[in-house]
Amino acid sequence: MGILRTKTIEPATGSTLTLGASGDTITVSSDSIKANTFKDAGGNTLFTSDGAGTLSSVNSALVPTGPILISTSTASGVSSVDITSGIDSTYDEYMFVFSNMGPATEGSKFQFQVNATDDAGGDFDTSLITSTTFVSYSFEHAEQSISYGYHDGRDLAQSANFQTIANAITDDADSAASGYLNLYSPSSTTYVKHFTARFSTVAHHPDSNMHSSFWVAGYINDTTAIDEIRFKMD
Repeated sequence: MGILRTKTIEPATGSTLTLGASGDTITVSSDSIKANTFKDAGGNTLFTSDGAGTLSSVNSALVPTGPILISTSTASGVSSVDITSGIDSTYDEYMFVFSNMGPATEGSKFQFQVNATDDAGGDFDTSLITSTTFVSYSFEHAEQSISYGYHDGRDLAQSANFQTIANAITDDADSAASGYLNLYSPSSTTYVKHFTARFSTVAHHPDSNMHSSFWVAGYINDTTAIDEIRFKMD
């Protein structure tokens, strides 16, 4: 068996280098192959990398089932986070996940509002929301009992206000709020847009901090596609 040792192999003409013939097996003993675009024998792109590990043009056969990460945001010292891309007709459900959020102000509420495509780039103040809210809480001390019930002070009725999805979050250094918001079929041009949210928070109370579970459900009364969303502390 012959051995060829070289640093670079280039095609004699053009830009395509062929190793072996049809039906041959090519064995690569190294621990890595470095390329930006990978294709199969039929010339179909499997995936493309930008050279920094970010993939695009991923073949649908390689896309896993289950949730697909679209984007991430780190909010540190900002008044709001706007998501203005990636919400489209690709999926029927979008989930926004929030981990260990701490407000700058004691007792803050965490809220959201949306823009429809006909108000893209607007001030998130036109879409009308109708919602219902339930809350349960228990105090750090045992002197007060656990409570659960409808929270009529945080629901909306055909309102363009921001919807509260986590309530009265304390600003203690070791406290935070975590949860998720689901938005269903935001690109529909036939139906209103339903949403659900669930949050777990360390909540502020004059007597003692408490744990609060916050449930919200409702709909955005707009049959125009929704493509932007803003999250903020109030």
